Amino acid sequence: MQLGLLGLLAILLIANLFGGGFKNWFNKSESDKIRESAASVISSNQNAGNIPGTNTNAEPASTGPLTAIQYESERYDFGTTDEGEIVKHSYKFKNTGNEDLVISNCRGSCGCTVPTWPKEPVPPGGTGEIKVEFNSKGKPGHQTKRVTVTANTNPSETFIEITGDVKGKEQPTAKGE
Repeated sequence: MQLGLLGLLAILLIANLFGGGFKNWFNKSESDKIRESAASVISSNQNAGNIPGTNTNAEPASTGPLTAIQYESERYDFGTTDEGEIVKHSYKFKNTGNEDLVISNCRGSCGCTVPTWPKEPVPPGGTGEIKVEFNSKGKPGHQTKRVTVTANTNPSETFIEITGDVKGKEQPTAKGE
């Protein structure tokens, strides 16, 4: 008896998943039922997450014209600074392609690294700069921070880095030591 009820519930659930319950299911042709079943399987696979080999989480390819970006230097070493200092650097670049360069986003590897970039397209042969500020507060020791630049280039993401050493603030010693 319990198995029969579970089976009936399973059939009702499946019928509801394919839209409208039994009423719509029995009024459809076999080809419509097959098409809906296949569409359901395909759409559930497309939203399956990070399944190895499916590449469903990859960034979509740019649909517009692609160009190229060339940095004067992709890495800046600020040497040594005191903790709490803000280090600033401008990464100069050139559009070496044949289409306008459009930088859609720049993001730092953490909240202590903040980039600003040109919002206007850079024409072929044109130059620009991405300004990066690194706040060393609470970051003693060797630091390497990466900024991801997303643009209409191939690959769509390029990287610039800021690196150096942060001298920590000396902690006061307790009395009697």
